[in-house]
Amino acid sequence: MPSRFTIIFVLSVMGALHALIGWRLLPALGVDAAWQGVGVLLLVLSFVLIPAGLLARGIKQQPLSDRLAWIGMLVMGLFSSLLLLTLVREAVLLALPLLHAVTPEIIESSARAVIGCALLLTLVGYMNARRLAEVVNVDVPIADLPQALQGFTIVQISDIHVGPTIKKRYLRAIVDKVNELKADLVAITGDLVDGSVQQLSEHTAPLGQLRARHGAYFVTGNHEYYSNAPAWIAEVRRLGLTVLMNEHVVLRHDDAGLVLAGVTDYTAHHFDESQRSDPHAAIRNAPVSAAKVLLAHQPRSAAAAADAGFDLQLSGHTHGGQFFPWNFFVPLQQPYVAGLNRLRNLWVYTSRGTGYWGPPKRLLAPSEITLLRLVRA
Repeated sequence: MPSRFTIIFVLSVMGALHALIGWRLLPALGVDAAWQGVGVLLLVLSFVLIPAGLLARGIKQQPLSDRLAWIGMLVMGLFSSLLLLTLVREAVLLALPLLHAVTPEIIESSARAVIGCALLLTLVGYMNARRLAEVVNVDVPIADLPQALQGFTIVQISDIHVGPTIKKRYLRAIVDKVNELKADLVAITGDLVDGSVQQLSEHTAPLGQLRARHGAYFVTGNHEYYSNAPAWIAEVRRLGLTVLMNEHVVLRHDDAGLVLAGVTDYTAHHFDESQRSDPHAAIRNAPVSAAKVLLAHQPRSAAAAADAGFDLQLSGHTHGGQFFPWNFFVPLQQPYVAGLNRLRNLWVYTSRGTGYWGPPKRLLAPSEITLLRLVRA
């Protein structure tokens, strides 16, 4: 649980940002005092609904909990765009005097444009987030890949975040799409859920229908640890998936072997020291000549994975930033935001995620179901 100081600090910052939007936009809209009062009330409501939506999971009564989460998350997405566009407007207005172009009409129209564009971006982002993820095809060149593994396919799904706004219908559509691809292997790279097994087991049930030649495999993400990871590990296993926790399996594919390893989330030791993420332990005693693939929720496991001798790491966590401008902040924590990258002899593929977290909103970071194909370098 966050400390009282942290809660007060976050609420103070959020309140100040709401006040900034009201101060810079409402007087500039050219409306009378009554409409400005309505604007103030809406901003106060936003300030209340965002934390309420984040905390709604703690409400046991349904459908109140989910409805409050939906409203709070939608408002959070709108607030994010409103704040960004307000700051952009301020920067533009600061530059206009240099061009002798500041007029009352520009001030008024720009304020109205900020509100209109924020509403439009929220609507477009919602449609992007709620649609079924597109299939992204990626070829991964592996040095000395056995001929029998040429064209071996892995479907990766990640960061679905089944919870208040993502339910079994959303997940069932993903599972159906994955099964259509008829892959050799399905990999789920963490952050499957946001909530307890008791709350969500009905909605994660479609995972039991995943089909692939060599089965479906799962590794924990940080959100599993927020939601009682041991219970979710047991539930995922009950559904028929293999959970890899700093361990590996050797898959026999025709006359070749592929080492598939998985590690616990990079931050797992903060919750349980015995589950500290360890790529070296995951590959210990593995066959030397086989192709080696690691499932690791966070891209920042890559340095240890490269040291351990893996050929390919599949990760998620970043959501590709999910919506602008957060993609610019991801590199402050992670070495890669999205796509296929190289670290020494290791390929790292970072999925933008198959669902979303928080606001049902995606802009310039579309969700994906990734179909990876191993090919000879």
